[in-house]
Amino acid sequence: MTIRVVLPSPLRDLARVSGEVVLSVSAPVTQRRLIDALEAAYPMLRGTVRDPVTGRRRALVRFYACSEDHSNDEPDALLPESVAQGKEPYLVVGAIAGG
Repeated sequence: MTIRVVLPSPLRDLARVSGEVVLSVSAPVTQRRLIDALEAAYPMLRGTVRDPVTGRRRALVRFYACSEDHSNDEPDALLPESVAQGKEPYLVVGAIAGG
């Protein structure tokens, strides 16, 4: 399956890409498989989106698909069908913290 991924500007710069990233992900399309494919295609992104030891999402990274927050979904939960079919992008968003 071909998945469209939108990365935040700092990660696009690190990966040396512009615009959306297109990845091939085997079914079933889950967050884990998508991030595995992203890190395989762009090894310089390893450890930026998820912790390499625990596999958990980095605290200041959020995941969105179909206008819904999927940041706290289990890594093996299925992504929405429209994302799996490449109709909608999967968004990796850098969260803003401050006080």
